[in-house]
Amino acid sequence: MAIKAPFTELEINRSKSGFYAGHSVEIALISKAIMIGLVIWALIWPANANSALGSLNWRLLEDFNQFYIVIVGLFFFFLMVVAILPQTGSRVMGRPGEGTEFSNFSWFSMMFGAGLGVGLMVFATAEPLSLWGSNPVVISGAVAPNSEEALQSAYRWTFAHYGFHAWSIYVVTGLSLAYYAYTRDMPLTIRSALTPLFGRMLNGILGHIVDVLGVVATILGVSVTIGFGVSQFIDGLYAITGMEWMMNMTGDAPAPGTVGLIAGLIIIMGLSIISAVSGVGRGVKYLSNLNLVLSLVLLFTFVVFGSFLFAMTTYATAFVDYVLHFISLSFGAYGTQSAADFAAALPSEAAPFADVLRGGATNAWGSYDGFVGGLEGDAANLSPEVLGAVYAAGEAGRQFGWQAGWTTFYWAWWIAFSPFVGLFLARISRGRTVREFIIGCVIAPALVCFAWMTILGGTAIDLELTGDANGAIIGASNTAKLFVTLGEMISGPFLSLITIMCVVLIMTFLVTSADSGILVMNTIMSGGDQDIGNKHKVVWGLILTAVVGVLLIAGQNNSGSDPMEALRSAMIIGALPFTMVMGLMCIALGKALYRDGLREKDAQ
Repeated sequence: MAIKAPFTELEINRSKSGFYAGHSVEIALISKAIMIGLVIWALIWPANANSALGSLNWRLLEDFNQFYIVIVGLFFFFLMVVAILPQTGSRVMGRPGEGTEFSNFSWFSMMFGAGLGVGLMVFATAEPLSLWGSNPVVISGAVAPNSEEALQSAYRWTFAHYGFHAWSIYVVTGLSLAYYAYTRDMPLTIRSALTPLFGRMLNGILGHIVDVLGVVATILGVSVTIGFGVSQFIDGLYAITGMEWMMNMTGDAPAPGTVGLIAGLIIIMGLSIISAVSGVGRGVKYLSNLNLVLSLVLLFTFVVFGSFLFAMTTYATAFVDYVLHFISLSFGAYGTQSAADFAAALPSEAAPFADVLRGGATNAWGSYDGFVGGLEGDAANLSPEVLGAVYAAGEAGRQFGWQAGWTTFYWAWWIAFSPFVGLFLARISRGRTVREFIIGCVIAPALVCFAWMTILGGTAIDLELTGDANGAIIGASNTAKLFVTLGEMISGPFLSLITIMCVVLIMTFLVTSADSGILVMNTIMSGGDQDIGNKHKVVWGLILTAVVGVLLIAGQNNSGSDPMEALRSAMIIGALPFTMVMGLMCIALGKALYRDGLREKDAQ
């Protein structure tokens, strides 16, 4: 019996004239309404927006933390099965005899730049160093923070956050879009990835909803990237110029202030809009080439002047440890610890003080000394043995808080970024096999990420371990850690030159990310058409600027402590619906690959 032909008659109604000519009016208007509504809310009531987004974010994390952890683990294993099976891994994403569009080197370079960019600049130094002081092994009390014993666990989670799981998120979306686009001539838009499940239903409101979720996730994911990047951009300018008007000088260490962040945002987004209007050929291409050259110069600087031997030794041992713990890292999800569960785990002497003790004992970002030092009244008079047992009773709460605030944040960020990166990966991967796409986009870039994290982050840790930095790098903000590390590593005119180069690199990475994000959002709204009018690029560039700007200001309303708070909260909220879409993508792709195999057998 012949297998029914796959559904390919996807129809996306696009306006034939007027301002929205070539665009789906429904997708454009709904997407703009959501983002403009968010901007107005955060602009008029910033404190309320920050508080409400934070509360909703935490409620979602309490309910869906385990869902985020498990589904990302499943993404990786699903892709590995697809790559390993001969009948699926060998399939070519293109027509018979069709070659690849780009060389392997160009393909990898574009893929790596799109997938990381600013994240690499901010977190290659900050991530290992921060996890050295706080990770699940540390907060369990098994090892002391910022010690030689904590190094292995620090890199275990560094590799987890920037390794195979992260790139699997991108590839689920990218592979789904590429397979349908190049084997079935379907448009490069999100709804195409669900056609094996929903067919003609995607021609209507269901398809609009799916594409809108992709647009919203993209703009929020790109917004977080721009937020971190602009903060590091201002830190770099401060390191070069010493201009204090850009900074908030009231904390323990200088941090970018509201004025500096908004000024940096205007500069970056202005350049991004210009780049987007100039077109991919002149804008993104030239900036990507510059990014690659400057990135290699930065990496070479750390190889020559940093702790290269320490880093390579760390790389080898950390990778083995990462592989050995891979299953637990994939599916080891924590649930919340209720007040009743905490109280039940307390020794009898501490039971009357359960409410007072719970906050400090379950705080993932605190310490035992901080917990004890914060106690007052009769609770402070409990014996050291009892207080130690109380702190141990709160471990489940600390582990959940850490995972929800760190690992789950990353998974949500990668998921929100995946429509952007996935569509880009699909665009550059015509003619490649499914196996080549998965291995090339999951395994290879992860190994390079590990090298960056160990060379840059390892140098920072080594400077602190030897006492040369004397706490200066640890005490700096995440976005300033790169510049402080450079200052401890080199000096003189060369330091000034490398710092200026880093600021230029951050700027070009930011412009490339924002530029590409604008193009991707418009591509989705135009039903996969990449020939987009400049007016739409400008409009979405301005909307993206407004989203980042007002949410940074809203975050500063939290006593000025964390301008990224509102952005992070909005992004995690926006990523959740698209996470469910990605789960459906896996089911749809599995069905498509299986039935295409049956069709080929039937045709023989």
